[in-house]
Amino acid sequence: MKISLLQQMYKDVLAGIPLARENHYYSSLINLCVEQPPGGDESCHQQHLPSTTGGVGRHQGTDLSGVVPATDDLSNSFANMSSSFCPREVMLLQLTLIKLMLAKAESQETELHTRWKYCEIFILLLKEEKIDSKLIHLLGSDDRLLSHMASRSLASLVYFQLKKEDAVNVAWLSCSVDALLGFPGDARVAACLRTLAAILRETLRDAPAARAGVLKKLLAPLDAVLEGFYNAILLHHFDSQHYTSPYSEASNNLISFIDLLEALLASRIELELPLRCQRILFMKVSYVLNVISSSIPYVIKKKFILLLKKCVLYKSREDLKGGSPFLQSPSLCEDMLALSNVVLQVVNLTWLNQIPLTGKSSYFGSSEAAPGHDSQVGSDQTVLRALSLVVLKALEFKIHNSATEAEIKDFESSMSQLLMFCKNHVKPSSQSHPVVHHCEWLSLVFIEQDDDMWEAAKALLLIYLKFDRLRCDAADNLTQREEESWKFLVHAGGYNPHCIFLFFLEKIAFDSTVLLDFLISSETCFLEYLVRYLKLLGKDWHQFVDVCNHFDTRHSTFHPVCSVKPPHREKQSCVTGESLLNAVCAAQPQTPTSLAPSHKCPMFTAQQGDNEAAEWNRADSLTGADSASLLGSLQRLVNYDSSEDSEVESDGKECLVNTKQLPSNNEGEVRRRETGCSCRDDDQNPRTSEVSPPKQKGSPTSSCWTCMASPHNTAPLRLMLYKSTKCLEELQEAISRLQRRILFPYNPSPLLKLLSHVEKMSKSMNLQ
Repeated sequence: MKISLLQQMYKDVLAGIPLARENHYYSSLINLCVEQPPGGDESCHQQHLPSTTGGVGRHQGTDLSGVVPATDDLSNSFANMSSSFCPREVMLLQLTLIKLMLAKAESQETELHTRWKYCEIFILLLKEEKIDSKLIHLLGSDDRLLSHMASRSLASLVYFQLKKEDAVNVAWLSCSVDALLGFPGDARVAACLRTLAAILRETLRDAPAARAGVLKKLLAPLDAVLEGFYNAILLHHFDSQHYTSPYSEASNNLISFIDLLEALLASRIELELPLRCQRILFMKVSYVLNVISSSIPYVIKKKFILLLKKCVLYKSREDLKGGSPFLQSPSLCEDMLALSNVVLQVVNLTWLNQIPLTGKSSYFGSSEAAPGHDSQVGSDQTVLRALSLVVLKALEFKIHNSATEAEIKDFESSMSQLLMFCKNHVKPSSQSHPVVHHCEWLSLVFIEQDDDMWEAAKALLLIYLKFDRLRCDAADNLTQREEESWKFLVHAGGYNPHCIFLFFLEKIAFDSTVLLDFLISSETCFLEYLVRYLKLLGKDWHQFVDVCNHFDTRHSTFHPVCSVKPPHREKQSCVTGESLLNAVCAAQPQTPTSLAPSHKCPMFTAQQGDNEAAEWNRADSLTGADSASLLGSLQRLVNYDSSEDSEVESDGKECLVNTKQLPSNNEGEVRRRETGCSCRDDDQNPRTSEVSPPKQKGSPTSSCWTCMASPHNTAPLRLMLYKSTKCLEELQEAISRLQRRILFPYNPSPLLKLLSHVEKMSKSMNLQ
């Protein structure tokens, strides 16, 4: 009969129907029977219910706090259960009902007198039935579901006392201290860690004004205990047999502790002076790095690496939210610097090479691949991105705070280790070219995760700006050799901002709508990155033009100019990119920005040893036969059909640059830029495609647009310059249009001013 009464009570609470009977009736109905075995199937009880030897601590009377409501799925399932259940199912329904009542009591949608009714029931449960001690007893149950449900309900009760009575539940606190001090012998460690993490998450969901006081009351008694537990669990012998399986008790303790560390990290922003337990991960990060390089299961390594990523992104992500004034506190800067120093020390000691990124892939419902599917597992790109971002943000923070000549050398060493690590693990493509340029690595690694990509790009941009400022301050007048040496180091380190930006534009096929999406989104730091980069672009325009010119040289080496034949023509001349460049340059005097390849330019030369340099430079000699992809890395970030170049309907003999979308084997579609000639006999109403630059007056109609200039014009081929500036101009137009309609989410005037300046510089180049 009890199960049917519980079901009816559950339906009434779920529907918000007032409970008509006295409070003692309902408190006795949902009271947990853990001290004396309930009646029913004895075998079921012996299998699932915990023993009755758990300790009972003191308790305090209390009121109620907020909890997350139960889901509709649970509602439907419990409301339609049959009446024949063993004691385990009865207890699970009681735990679910406790959780639901706590949520309803806190909800403002529940009527006031109903909320008071629920509060009075729980006061009886705490004072007379000692419900908190019974929940603590269930934490040590061998039944994982019972232990989990008890942990959730206990977290709600403890938080409820913290919020209403400003006091910590003594029974729970005593149990937690005993379990953590008793590690590794206490079986309740994982459950206590999960309960504390759940209480912290409950606190962070509450109103901001109430968080600080609750956190201090909760964590202050556990501060020293948690620091000691951090040392104990992370200095454990991870090579022992206890950690061979991710499902073992030892692995469960470690995973639960990672979840708690994440909650502690999220909570430190609420306190002006964070506690030791909130700072311990920063101050003793070497313990975590040692665990990652140990032989523990891969899933635990991955969770630790993703936790480190949250640490290095903690300040920047919270800055975006505009949250606490404590973000600029000395303790946070001190902690970030300590973490950065340790991370970079181990990176320089080849720590990255000790981390295997070949975790076993998981499939729906199984860990094995279906018959006929490729079971080979590549490197884990999520972990690769996380590790790369950890190293980059550590470099950014260290160099931002103090950059000396010795630290610059350390930066070069760290970047060298990171580039080699990424080269070994970057996601392969069936039609990829060898990586030619070090600056390409960022777009290859991060193109599938836009928020991380812009964090990484911003970090490299800030590093570049700091080094450039130090270089200029050190010498007022730099010689040409010093300038060339600086360029060499920047490209060898893979952090030239112009290359990084252009590689990204190529990955998205110069689609300005992708940039617009990033600007509107609040999930990335693209706005901050773009503003900083456009400011640099205004000061460093000539370097940007040089980089674009070298991109054009590389394009002409990789691809033929005419690889697509138009359907209608009588005569057409197709030449390769190299011969076209030679034709252009033969009619023009050489200028400092000529596209002729220079053996002195370090731009497309690897500096990681003779073997690597030879491998990377061989890609520059590839011909247009392999035109699957210029960069041969990953598929495009997005696939905007509207961004494709329109077909040419020209009546004059003109050579144009066409953009086509072709299938890439059976793996989807990858945009490929190919150049071709489209010639028509008619001489009326000539019109060019959008991708073609404006046709100059006096140029012959039968010539390609790349050769339209008169023989006396010294302007080189600037396809990359045109495409990139055209993309920024389209972005400027789109932002202006949205601003006029009051549809842009913030004031874009400073950004439009920077884009307008770039447009003016671009037009001045066209007039030269």
